Amino acid sequence: MSSTFKTLFYIRKNYLNKEKKAPIMIRVTINGKMVQFNSKLDIEPELWNSKKQEATGNGNQTRKFNTLLANIKYSIQNHFHEIALEETPTPEKVRDSFLGVTDKQTTLMVLFQRHLDNLKNIVGKGMAKATYDKYEITFRRVKEFMKSRYNILDIPLRDIKNIFVVAFENFLIQKYLQRFHSVILIAKRNNWIKTDPFDNFVIGSQKVDRGYLTQAEVDAIWNKELNVARLEKVRDAFIFACYTGLAYIDVCNLKQHNIVTINGEKWIQTRRQKTDTLVEVPLLKIPEVIIEKYKGRVPGDSLIPISTNQKVNAYLKEIADLCGIQKNLSYHLARHTFATTITLSKGVSMESVSKMLGHTKITTTQIYARILNSKVKEEMKLVETALENAV
Repeated sequence: MSSTFKTLFYIRKNYLNKEKKAPIMIRVTINGKMVQFNSKLDIEPELWNSKKQEATGNGNQTRKFNTLLANIKYSIQNHFHEIALEETPTPEKVRDSFLGVTDKQTTLMVLFQRHLDNLKNIVGKGMAKATYDKYEITFRRVKEFMKSRYNILDIPLRDIKNIFVVAFENFLIQKYLQRFHSVILIAKRNNWIKTDPFDNFVIGSQKVDRGYLTQAEVDAIWNKELNVARLEKVRDAFIFACYTGLAYIDVCNLKQHNIVTINGEKWIQTRRQKTDTLVEVPLLKIPEVIIEKYKGRVPGDSLIPISTNQKVNAYLKEIADLCGIQKNLSYHLARHTFATTITLSKGVSMESVSKMLGHTKITTTQIYARILNSKVKEEMKLVETALENAV
């Protein structure tokens, strides 16, 4: 039995904050039943277009704000469809799933707080106060990390993956190094040391080569017959990124108007949400086939059906197993694959790849793209031939 589903944005003009802004509310309606909740966004009432349910204006900030609203709406739609696959969706279930509070007892911070409460009861009765303090500090660091990295206050336990742990480790390292550097700078300002030992040292996450897929592996995933709809959709979205280089959020934002014709050829023309830089990529045959496959089948005017990033990455692990690929598949790996296998290894210049990836610096592209040994060998053969002909 199908459900009638609708998401609506509206503002509460009678509840202005100190900045004279009205909160933007979200109303989710399923089969005539509805639930309303705060989007945590606000706006000046005179800048709100109630008919279009977005901010008025054409400025950069306005476009970013409306893109954020569109992403929220698309995310709510995804949660609705995910719930509908397993059970009867209700407005409350969609709201709670979107807010990440479907089951508070299965979230990280609720579990952590409960553990702290239990430890506090045994301080001095088998546990030292210093040990409890270490757990409490860790609790605060995790909370600070999630707010800083993901802008969330809690996370379902089922959504904690290896990448979360690695990112938390890097966060802690950076924090301690930054504080250590602050102390060193005091010494330098007082001329207690002549040079800063942090000179030429960049505080940041350790660069990790996430790898890439070979053309054979890309073909294996594309040609694999998948009998599960959710896996097929994720596979198609992943392959689409392999041949366009678009990041996850930019694929989510892709609309029909982003497909343009330049000199008789179809191109993808969009702006990266991360940097707001213009991206123009020729629309190759395979991504065009994928767009046509889902034409009229995706909510709104979106082009590619795609679930949440965490679910996509989880499903990609299943796809890797089915295809016999040992590499750690993630959606971002598609971007590396585009840079390396689809473009650079086939002779596309670093400058062109950088432009298609939407990078503002060529050095950023060099993090994503590496020259394959086979390409080096091929070019060195030309050198060898030239040397032999010169003799």
